[in-house]
Amino acid sequence: MSIQLQLPEGLQVSPFELSMLFAAKLFEEGLITSGQGAEMVGLSKHAFIELLGKYKVSIFQYDIDEIEEDIANA
Repeated sequence: MSIQLQLPEGLQVSPFELSMLFAAKLFEEGLITSGQGAEMVGLSKHAFIELLGKYKVSIFQYDIDEIEEDIANA
C-alpha cells in the first residue's frame, strides 16, 4: 500500500524521515513489528530498532509471543 500526502510549503523533512516517523508510530502503537517497520523504511531490523530511540519509541513493548518470533527470525 502507498499513500500520498500534501505537506506544508517549506517543510524541511526528507521522505526517509517521514517514512521513519510513520513506521515508528505504527510500531509504538503495536500495529506493526520491528521487521515490518524496518522493511517500510528500507533498513535492517537492527538499524530500525537503533533509530527508534531517536523518535523516543521503546522496543520493550512486546508481548512474549512477539519476542519469541523476533528471536526465531533473527
